[in-house]
Amino acid sequence: MADFEIRDLRVSVEGREILKGVSLDLNRGEVHAVMGPNGSGKSTLSYALMGHPSYQVTAGQVWLKGQDLLQLAPDERARLGVYLAFQYPTVVPGVSMRNFLRTALNWKRGYDGKDRSKAVSPREFQSLLTGPMQQLRMDSTFLSRYVNDGFSGGEKKRAEILQMAALKPEIAILDETDSGLDIDSIRYVSETINGMRGPDLGVLIITHYTRILQFIKPDYVHVLVNGQIVRSGGPEVADELERTGYSEWADEPALAGADLGEVS
Repeated sequence: MADFEIRDLRVSVEGREILKGVSLDLNRGEVHAVMGPNGSGKSTLSYALMGHPSYQVTAGQVWLKGQDLLQLAPDERARLGVYLAFQYPTVVPGVSMRNFLRTALNWKRGYDGKDRSKAVSPREFQSLLTGPMQQLRMDSTFLSRYVNDGFSGGEKKRAEILQMAALKPEIAILDETDSGLDIDSIRYVSETINGMRGPDLGVLIITHYTRILQFIKPDYVHVLVNGQIVRSGGPEVADELERTGYSEWADEPALAGADLGEVS
């Protein structure tokens, strides 16, 4: 039994079936990449796993720590150890990154405002963030800024990875984290993620860029086309996609010519 199991997951959006029976096993200590052309269902997979209300799960199960994730609210999934880095991070005016991260950490630890022993101290909070902020090339003023308010695209994505580093999830789902990043930002983000790799973390990278996989070497690559995983293999699968695209599974010329660098 894998640490994180997805079984025959079917998801509809506004009555249209997007995922048509996705199954995938992910263990802590592993990095999996899900690749596919635009409209294949990659982001639908990430949102459904995290519990977005607009994505209706019509069949299937997702197991983590003996619990069916699909029976839990999004906040319960997060407390269980699942983290989603958004493709399009939300702006939260009036809430500083410092307060946001401290509140999230306290919530994860079960701090209810009463038992101070569960609360993260200022010294511990600083210690948790110093290393990741240095790797992500963020200066100290970053924490005083409002969440994603006025951030560049690269800053938003680096902020998502900083949250991941602080919260230390067991399963991290990275939805197009590399989209909109220049080569330097991809390197900073990748270095930080690689620094978190280990036996306590499983990573699911959703992408159709191959360049991030040059920095974060996946253990497995899955090809998602038309809502189904049509191929799984090692990192060599990404290299093949770089050369051939998705023409092997194309029903239409548009799919055969899908640009691996477009945003889905």
